[in-house]
Amino acid sequence: MNVVSPFSVAEGRVEVSRDGKYLSTMAPGKLFGELAILYNCKRTATIKAASDCKLWAIERQCFQTIMMRTGLTRQIEYTDFLKSVPIFKNLPEETLIKITDSLDETFYNQGDYIIRQGARGDTFFIISKGRVKVTIKQPTGTEEKYIRTLSKGDFFGEKALQGDDLRTANIVADDPDGVCCLVIDRETFNQLISSLDEIRTRYRDESVESRRINEEFEPVRLTDLRVIATLGVGGFGRVELVQIQGDHNRSFALKQMKKSQIVETRQQQHIMSEKEIMGEADCPFIVKLFKTFKDRKYLYMLMESCLGGELWTILRDKGHFDDSTTRFYTACVVEAFDYLHSRNIIYRDLKPENLLLDETGYVKLVDFGFAKRLQHGRKTWTFCGTPEYVAPEVILNRGHDISADYWSLGVLMFELLTGTPPFTGADPMKTYNIILKGIDAIDFPRNITRNATALIKKLCRDNPAERLGYQKGGISEIQKHKWFDGFNWEGLRNHTLSPPITPNVRNVVDTSNFDDYPPDADQPPPDDVSGWDSEF
Repeated sequence: MNVVSPFSVAEGRVEVSRDGKYLSTMAPGKLFGELAILYNCKRTATIKAASDCKLWAIERQCFQTIMMRTGLTRQIEYTDFLKSVPIFKNLPEETLIKITDSLDETFYNQGDYIIRQGARGDTFFIISKGRVKVTIKQPTGTEEKYIRTLSKGDFFGEKALQGDDLRTANIVADDPDGVCCLVIDRETFNQLISSLDEIRTRYRDESVESRRINEEFEPVRLTDLRVIATLGVGGFGRVELVQIQGDHNRSFALKQMKKSQIVETRQQQHIMSEKEIMGEADCPFIVKLFKTFKDRKYLYMLMESCLGGELWTILRDKGHFDDSTTRFYTACVVEAFDYLHSRNIIYRDLKPENLLLDETGYVKLVDFGFAKRLQHGRKTWTFCGTPEYVAPEVILNRGHDISADYWSLGVLMFELLTGTPPFTGADPMKTYNIILKGIDAIDFPRNITRNATALIKKLCRDNPAERLGYQKGGISEIQKHKWFDGFNWEGLRNHTLSPPITPNVRNVVDTSNFDDYPPDADQPPPDDVSGWDSEF
């Protein structure tokens, strides 16, 4: 079945089967169908009533809203906890939010010792439910002296984060319903504490360069553009190679998008965001947007043409890349991410199809339809991305931020080295289930070196806060990884480093590195004059 609700069993029992084979029985309180609703996928199992049942159902929009609000409420509640702790109170909001994402919830039964006096420890605890008692064992006797009771919102063990690892008291769960604690260890804590503001502001003022480009293309009209050939076909329309009338020394890519289709798929905000982010971007590893146009049927984006073709096409023809080739292309993406993430922009659509080679062989990021500028330290809950590249927190609707881009970087490395992404299933739903099992469940082929494997696994950590690039030191931790030992980052930034593959581009209108596309056979789309695109 393919319906739009997850269900919770209120009364009775249901049986789960797949392809006629019994899998399990679900009792009251169990939830099913939530993964299908998040991604609007077909169900992967059959659910059959094993007795008279009563089910609670909820439609997709409502379920997603609840998930988002729950995530936000949890983040605010945990952050407020942390602000009450002396060693946390002066930390930037963004760091506190990262720490809340790293907190694990642990349950203890009544009478369990959470901490034993005299033991070594490196863990800090915040009580999220229940009560504990603090006791101290006297040096002269075996009795434990009661000191006080701690309850929800109270914390203990903070000295262990600063290096004092001998516990000075016992902490014992003292609640008939048990105790829940939020827990973080010293290593995770130290990885997250850094001066993140330094990373955020180390870029030059680009407004002068952007203004110069805008002025140069100000006089250009849509009627001045002459179509040479089609470079690609996408969800909303086509990308054409064009030249400006009277200018034979340059060519451009013109992305043409059907307004009616954008409205049908509710992508208006994504398109406006794409225009804003690309229009401002001035990075040699990101395709430049020069000007936008619109008429009654289409929106248009005039961009630089990258005539070396898609990296995906080269990967398809070669099968896979060696270590050094993969290193060069990964480094280009790291530079693009460094630029975007330092401006709080998440990309969310990394894949070989969105990496274009310029005529020299350098790679540039294109297609910013899913890119989004985040509020400082905040998350987003929008579902988007290619199934094989989606991070687990996106699938589980827990909210995501730039850390999701580092996950996709690990996936890209694996695909470039092997020819296929690590997480692939027969349909999106199967792919999502494989992703949720984690990178450690994936077999790495022998041709992936030990250092490459180590980097991929550090990028594809299930916990977003533990991914390399997201911790203390930021993206420079990726650049300093052993896999990049000896790599000439300065030469890459200056474009003096020789690329591994130099495409054959004969002239400014040579489209031989792109696949051939037949002429557009579709009828012209209907007009859209509603005005939602007035700022485009």
